[in-house]
Amino acid sequence: MGDGDTQALRDAIGDWATGGPEGPARDLAVRMGVRTAVLLEGPSDLAAVDALAARRGRDLPSEGVCVVPMGGAMNIGRYAALLGPPGLGLRLAGLCDEREQPFYERGLRRAGAPDRGFFVCLRDLEDELIRALGTAEVEEIVGAEGDSRAWQTFLRQPAQHGRSRQEQLRRFLGTKKGRKIRYGRLLTGALGPGQVPAPLDDLLRSL
Repeated sequence: MGDGDTQALRDAIGDWATGGPEGPARDLAVRMGVRTAVLLEGPSDLAAVDALAARRGRDLPSEGVCVVPMGGAMNIGRYAALLGPPGLGLRLAGLCDEREQPFYERGLRRAGAPDRGFFVCLRDLEDELIRALGTAEVEEIVGAEGDSRAWQTFLRQPAQHGRSRQEQLRRFLGTKKGRKIRYGRLLTGALGPGQVPAPLDDLLRSL
């Protein structure tokens, strides 16, 4: 199955999650042979997972894996019910942030889905990637992408004074629409051997 099929399934699941019909999502999942749904908070996490899978020569759709951005961590209960045992009966996996882990556990428990396939980032995946690469390398990537002027302007904001470089970079990635998605892919692509953050590495290995 191609990228178009995968996106069609994501769209059908998203429509179902917001009150649309179940049929299109179920039919596509059956036709594509989907066995596992990877639930992620949003598109920046999706970009990182896709980038790491590609680096490792993995074709997740052909392996029966569909990666689904939920549009926010608070949607975990709804998506787990639709795609897990009460709905399509798929195996569920994913990433969550440490502060949201109890919410994930409750949502998965209500859906009758085990949480052992979910891996926890201390703050979020962007923070994990910055820490893995080191702030100096991330700043080099920001410069190579032509964002140096925006970065320097950001650093001059009074709210950034006194914050660590790690925190400044993390916040910078979220200041412009689409930036987290782009850098999710770029930072993952820049990881060297042994640098892949444990939650991301463990997720891919579990699929």
